[in-house]
Amino acid sequence: MDDTGSPLETPALLLAMPQVLDPFFYRSVILLLRHNDEGSYGFIINRPTEIELAEILEGMEITWQGEPTLMAFFGGPVQSQIGSVMFASESGEWLANADDEGTTEVSPGVHISQSLEDLGRLAADPPTSFRLFLGYAGWGPGQLMDEIMRNDWLTAPVLDELLFSAEPEGVWATALRSVGIDPAALPSWVPGTEVDRSN
Repeated sequence: MDDTGSPLETPALLLAMPQVLDPFFYRSVILLLRHNDEGSYGFIINRPTEIELAEILEGMEITWQGEPTLMAFFGGPVQSQIGSVMFASESGEWLANADDEGTTEVSPGVHISQSLEDLGRLAADPPTSFRLFLGYAGWGPGQLMDEIMRNDWLTAPVLDELLFSAEPEGVWATALRSVGIDPAALPSWVPGTEVDRSN
């Protein structure tokens, strides 16, 4: 939860506006999980990599029993060597055995974990809804609110169907429509163009 006194509460979705041309964040949708006086962090949910999940886990001596071509996702540019898993589970038995210190509930039935023990158990019996994020998106104290006030980000409620979308390339447009914005009505910029950020 937000404890800065600002109106931004977590969890929430951050939708990058078209003028955000940083290649890490261009048309990104971020699941914001923490926002307080020390900073903010979350995971980009619509940026699959070209690295197969099974390949990553093999290097960790973990066997992946799920879809063999499932790709890992780019969670953000901070500590990209660290993985986090997001999964949907309504199994009380599974959660009773989860690593309490490493598992956080994002929304009802949706959890995130950085526990290797949880990862091994999930890999052995993967839930239908599963993501492995490499890295995360982070902001220093006050930085995210400055960017929001600059209109770099639009906030939106978390929709579970966007978190595990089978078409991540369409998540940005879908998220905008969920708050009543037509993506086609927004100004268009592309990476490599200059945007006046002085105002």
